[in-house]
Amino acid sequence: MTMHENVKEVVRERYGAAADRVTRGGSNGCCGGKAASLDAVDPITSNLYDASQAADVPEKALLASLGCGNPTALAELKPGESVLDLGSGGGIDVLLSARRVGPEGFAFGLDMTDEMLALAGENKRKSGLKNVQFLKGEIERIPLPDDSVDVVISNCVINLSADKDRVLREAFRVLKPGGRFAVSDVVVRGEVPDSIRRSMNLWIGCVAGALSHDEYLAKLQAAGFEQAAIEVTRVYSVEDAQAFLAHEGEEVQQLAAQVDGKFVSGFVRARKPVSAPVAKGEGRASAQASRQSCCSPGCCGN
Repeated sequence: MTMHENVKEVVRERYGAAADRVTRGGSNGCCGGKAASLDAVDPITSNLYDASQAADVPEKALLASLGCGNPTALAELKPGESVLDLGSGGGIDVLLSARRVGPEGFAFGLDMTDEMLALAGENKRKSGLKNVQFLKGEIERIPLPDDSVDVVISNCVINLSADKDRVLREAFRVLKPGGRFAVSDVVVRGEVPDSIRRSMNLWIGCVAGALSHDEYLAKLQAAGFEQAAIEVTRVYSVEDAQAFLAHEGEEVQQLAAQVDGKFVSGFVRARKPVSAPVAKGEGRASAQASRQSCCSPGCCGN
């Protein structure tokens, strides 16, 4: 099994378990970990949505949130736009986006985990929103046509992919010329111990797979984006590190000290040029397939 396949299966298993916990009436902590309650303090996932936003979505959508930021608050969504959320989980950012773009706009959510998709579908039904569609698939192969959405958002998911270059190329492909990439993600500042980079558990904790600031910008540029920038929204202290490294046992204190202040949540912005080149490569097959099956508002020319 390749590293990409290994990471993908671990992510699928952990996020499926996270969805099951919420379905049974529990809640989640950082990126698949457990939390005692909705008010539990988590260094990455806590205090991301204000009271008005929480009131706009079903409780289980909020309980299932495993993000590290609030891309819907920072993406400057406009009425009538089409939005795609990569790794949409229980659907909170999709539902909030759908409200922001209004009935003339449309919000897609993409997730590979059956349990999360089932939970998202339940949350969509409870929300009463009609301008929403959840799709099953991987963020490395997006099942939407070329040039089909105005904005791509994501919340602490791209760092979980072992093939980030492909994710960014796919995001570029599905964006319309002039479209916006606006995601929240964990970003690294400085060197990180190899023991963290090797840990599959920490991939799920939004840590091991995180790119450095310069790596992220370089990969966006290589994918074709312009005007790329990262705005730091939260810096994680040694106390935070102790919380998300707790399962590392006796090594936790040493590891926590080594990553103090090196992990941050960042809002990553970029734009597809207005005169962008035609998409090519691995995205074509999924784009052609989706043209045959996708007939909802926001794609197929509707």
